[in-house]
Amino acid sequence: MTEQLGVVTSGTGGVWRVRADDGEEHEAVLRGRLKKADTGRRADGSIRRDTVAAAADIIKLAVGDRVRLERDAPEQTWAIAEILPRRSRLARRAPGGGRGERVIAANLDQVIVMFAAAKPEPHARMLDRFLVIAEANELAARIIINKVELVGEGSARERFASYERIGYPVHYTSVEERIGLDGVAVALAGTVSVVTGPSGVGKSSLLNALFPGLALRVSDISESVNKGRHTTVGAFLHPLPHHVGGAVVDTPGLREIGMWELPARDLDECFPEFRGAREQCRFGDCAHIAEPDCGVRAALSAGEITEARYDSYLRLREEILAPT
Repeated sequence: MTEQLGVVTSGTGGVWRVRADDGEEHEAVLRGRLKKADTGRRADGSIRRDTVAAAADIIKLAVGDRVRLERDAPEQTWAIAEILPRRSRLARRAPGGGRGERVIAANLDQVIVMFAAAKPEPHARMLDRFLVIAEANELAARIIINKVELVGEGSARERFASYERIGYPVHYTSVEERIGLDGVAVALAGTVSVVTGPSGVGKSSLLNALFPGLALRVSDISESVNKGRHTTVGAFLHPLPHHVGGAVVDTPGLREIGMWELPARDLDECFPEFRGAREQCRFGDCAHIAEPDCGVRAALSAGEITEARYDSYLRLREEILAPT
């Protein structure tokens, strides 16, 4: 039996593509015994494949997972025999009203949230959703505002300056005019980054401009609805050139972004500008809505927290508390 370690780069229909540590690409299926997760794990967090519980859940293997491959001599086919411990993950609620979570990618260093300055029109509350999900997954986040040539770089900077004041790195880019690309390349180098955002904002075009060898598929914007057509079917991990290092995970445009297992009491922790202010609240369980002596609302009144971000907090809190 031959064994190798590698990273999952994509998966479709139960067949996963794995890039082995020696650089070879293999197609592999999950071992039958691994398709169900047992009730326990090894002490190091890896999933055992020798003990399977009858009522276990399906393992949610994800792009970016480190795995151990086995190849049996007779069939000469590769199988995923073990999923190694994750150091991080990006997860959201299953789309379409489904129950449970969807792990978008595993073993990430940062989340790149990308919006367009126009076409499609950026929506701040959706941007806040992406940032909250990154914060809830304890992942560093940075923002890219693409297509700045459509509105002017100065206008784009003015519109998103509040995020820079919060502390998020913001890159202003134009693939058409080659604006801001060097800064993004530096931010991606040597890291494993997931690039996410709505459809049609130019994720694939930007990555192609930075790394032409990726040759990602690009589609035009549908003018009738001003929304991008989906061009990426599923998440795909692309190793970056050796002289750059790292990898990027390209994801489908996410029209629906659901929160997953984030208690309402912890939501304020996912707004960095709330963290200091909430320490001034009279009550430790302050919801920052109508309680007396609320530090967050005091910071809002003082202009230290924007009305738009506070409104995003209220709307997300209502969503979390809504019955399912």
